[in-house]
Amino acid sequence: MEVRTLVAKYPRLYHMAEDGSWPNILKYGLLSTSALLTLYGYKGTERKLLESAWRPQKVTISCEGLEDAVIRDQKPMPPGQLQQCLLDGMTPSEWYYLINGRVYFWVKWNPSVEWFLGGREYRNTVNLIITVDTRELLARYASQVTLSGINSGSTYYDQERRTSPWPRGRTTFKTAGEYNLPYVTELAVENGIPEVEKVTVSVAQWVSNGTDSRKIKDIWPT
Repeated sequence: MEVRTLVAKYPRLYHMAEDGSWPNILKYGLLSTSALLTLYGYKGTERKLLESAWRPQKVTISCEGLEDAVIRDQKPMPPGQLQQCLLDGMTPSEWYYLINGRVYFWVKWNPSVEWFLGGREYRNTVNLIITVDTRELLARYASQVTLSGINSGSTYYDQERRTSPWPRGRTTFKTAGEYNLPYVTELAVENGIPEVEKVTVSVAQWVSNGTDSRKIKDIWPT
């Protein structure tokens, strides 16, 4: 997919983050789980458990001299369902490790953001939605950007239409030049975005009751 086509079809990108995390994101960047663990000095077994195993709950990480940070859960991606759809002999542990090395954006507000805000794990909970300018992001981070035709962080699926989650594996993430589907579901940035404010349009608190979503407050710019 040509970059100009990507920008024309999806001029804005959306990332959901933990409420209250924007000051830390401004200071250190919008970082992947792996990049956060490096910043906070996590090593060995403790790091492996966070990076290569399923996180059914949020995890707070700490480091002297830094504000605590929250690594979000992976509730929509339990290992049992993940095992059903992995390709080429890939293990759930390998997939979690791959996933944790990127920051993810939806390319459409509706249905993607609306669906996620209203999902049973997150409904009635305040979340931050970071809206990013696609052109600016690609201008600065094109070499780190990959595209996907699925929601790589979820194994949920329409059981009336499918018998298992969408297949996924090492080739799920493709560069724009390699990508040949007519649509994009997800854009990911390897490692993260250090100066995220330079590509960000807005940051706001949102909540959904499962049917309707509403904006609570604009956080940035102020």
